[in-house]
Parts: sequence; C-alpha cells; structure tokens
Amino acid sequence: MPARASLMPDTTAVLCLLFIFLVPFAAAGLALINAGLGRSRSAAHSMMSSLCVLSVAALAYFVCGFAWQGFAGGAAHAVTLGGKSWNWIAAEPFFLRHLALDGSRPSLAALLGIVSVGLAALIPLGSGADRWRLGAICASTALLAGWTYPLFAHWVWGGGWLSQLGTNYGLGQGFLDAGGASTIQAVGGLTGLAMAWILGARAGKYTFEGMPSAIPGHNSVFVVFGCLLTLVGWWGLNSAGAILFNGAEPGQAVLVAANTTFCAAAAALMAAVVTRARFGKPDASLTANGWVGGLAASSAACLFVRPAAAAAIGLAAGAVVVFSVEWLELRLSVDDPGGAISAHAMGGLWGIVSAGFLAQLPAGAHAGQWLAQLVGVATLIGCVLPLTYGLNWLLNRFYPQRVPPEGERQGLDMYELGGGAYPDFMTHSDEFAQRKM
Repeated sequence: MPARASLMPDTTAVLCLLFIFLVPFAAAGLALINAGLGRSRSAAHSMMSSLCVLSVAALAYFVCGFAWQGFAGGAAHAVTLGGKSWNWIAAEPFFLRHLALDGSRPSLAALLGIVSVGLAALIPLGSGADRWRLGAICASTALLAGWTYPLFAHWVWGGGWLSQLGTNYGLGQGFLDAGGASTIQAVGGLTGLAMAWILGARAGKYTFEGMPSAIPGHNSVFVVFGCLLTLVGWWGLNSAGAILFNGAEPGQAVLVAANTTFCAAAAALMAAVVTRARFGKPDASLTANGWVGGLAASSAACLFVRPAAAAAIGLAAGAVVVFSVEWLELRLSVDDPGGAISAHAMGGLWGIVSAGFLAQLPAGAHAGQWLAQLVGVATLIGCVLPLTYGLNWLLNRFYPQRVPPEGERQGLDMYELGGGAYPDFMTHSDEFAQRKM
C-alpha cells in the first residue's frame, strides 16, 4: 500500500509530530540521571557515551532497523501455524527507501522509532556505568538498534504475532503497549541486565565476604533535574504511541499525559516512603529510580486506564523498584549503578502485567487480555533476554567490553577521553573500598 494512503488528518499528524519532538527530552533526562548516579571521574564519559549512543542508534535504525520493524499493514514475512498466519518480521527496504516522509502513519512511526530506539539504547548505560568502553558501547548499540529492538517492536507495533494474539487466538485485543513499556523500557532494561552480567561488578563494589559496598552517585542535582526532563519526554512518547499504534483521538492525549504524571508521582512518593521506613531517611537516588519506574510502568496502559488506576500502578511500581534494587544487589550480585534494570525492566514488566488486569476495553474484549500480556512478558524474558545476552557475549569475545583495571582506577574520563568533567576539582579514588579477590 502506498504510504500516502495512510495519511492522517492534518491536525492529528501535526499534533503527533509535536509529541514526537518532545521525546528527546526523555533522552536528555536519562543521560543526566546516568551521569549523576555514576562517579565524578566518569561523568564526561557518561555524557559522551549518551551522545554516541543516540547517534549510532539513529543511523543503525535508518540502515536496517525500520526495515525489520515496519508498520502494521506493510510488507512482512509470515509463517502459517495451525492454519493461522503469524507475522514475525517486516520486509521493508533498507535505508528508508520508498518511504514517503510526508506525515503519513508509516513516516511518523519511522520518526518515532528513530528517537525511541535511542531511548532504549540509553538504558543499558546506567547498568554499565564506570566500566564500559566507549567503542564497545557503540557496537552494542548497533546490535540493539539494528536487530533486537526492531524485531520485538515489529511483534508489538508492526502488526507482528504478539499483536495478532487477539485475532488469532481470541486473547483480548492482542498484546497491548501504548507507549513502549515493553518495546523500549523492558527491552532496554533487559539489555542492561545482560550487560551487568557480562561486565561484572565495579572494583570495590563487593567486599571479601561478598557484601555490597555503597558507592553513591556524585551529583543528585543532575539526577533530580533529569527526572523532570523525563516527564516531558514521556508525555510525548506515550501520546505519540497511543495515536500511532492504538488509534487514539488527539483529545485523548490529555488522559495519556495525566495518567503518565499520576503514575510517576505515585511511584516517586512510594519509593520515598519505603526508603524512609527502611533506612530512616528518604533516599534521593531510589526516589528518582521510583519516578522513572513509574514512567516506565505508565507506558503500557496510559491510554486504557482511568487516573485512579494509573496512580495505583505507580504506587506498586515505586515499591517494586526499591525492592528490586536491593534484591539484585544483595541476592544476585548485580552491580547496577543507575538502577536501570529495576526502573526500566521491572517497571516496564509491571506496567505490561497491570495493563492486562486494569485496562478498560470495549465490551467483550477483556477475555484473555491478561494472558496476552503474560505471553508478552514471557517473550521478553525467554527470547529477548537470551538474544541480547548472546549477541553481547559474542561481541565481548571479539572486542572486550570492559575497560582494563587501570582505566577503572583512573576514571573513564581521563582513560578514554583524556580530560575530566571537573578539571578544577579532585575526584574520589577507590582507596576506601575493600576489594573482592
């Protein structure tokens, strides 16, 4: 079908375009959060990595990412199982050839994909902070943006088999994800988990007995300001996704923005309350992680729930994020400096599940919706996580992703960039930390 046949009304297309223009605020916010929760001697490297990630992701998606993701109704490869056709990957031309960039739904979806894939690729930077080489970051981003992200995004947003669960198996309306809780947040967060496993913990993080040592972020102002920027970006992300992939009317963007805000606010307050009850004082970094976790959770059902339900989703997300950080660090020895796995993967997965139970759908469309959502969660954990781990494990065999011990001691700013973010100030060393042998 020619792209022009999918043109939207002018006002809807313009509004959707404006929402897409807001998404880079979320990227800026995540970049500041990652930098602020890392060490001062790697702050410039963190921001430089964010810029490189956004650049590599955009170009990889331009080369082949959109070709694999496509758009519902476009050319695709399908297999027939049990007498039913299951769409598994798009078959669009590389380099966006033959795509009319004219405000049609496919062109707007491609533009949203360009910024969304960069957002997903920024998430692993938080879990790999202070020890991930810049060149390896770029190579890993190319794998994520060129294959992992567009493949799963096609299954959800491009007319793929997860979206067909409703028509082929009668599971509600198929897998629901208005703003990318699965395609962006969970995919990015699970990639962050894979990288934390491959890179290993930072030097000095665990004692000889295996107990984690606290390594606080160096700039809480960056972190909190980044949270404020992410809200603006999520307004655009969730609203654009709701219009493009779920047929929302422009006026429903008010509901989407309100639900996004309430979910993040409730999650941040819950995180503050939980940390106050457990530690005697509220923790700023965990409260920020709760905020981001609430935003991630909001993306799945922001179009399908009322504000009270959105706030309830956020309350649960805030608690999930706080306990997830502790569980990963204490029980699994996963060193995640930015809390990216808990905020994005766990927050996103909770948002997906909650959409199955709380979404307000047309009469008769509820049956099996929760099962469709669980199938999506199982696909993320059983397919996407092994895929992204395997790709990065292979990359690590040919191009080691972790900096040498000397680079970690010196700081990534000096070791890889030749200059620090704070040349007039002394940065902290690791002399205070007990190293695990």
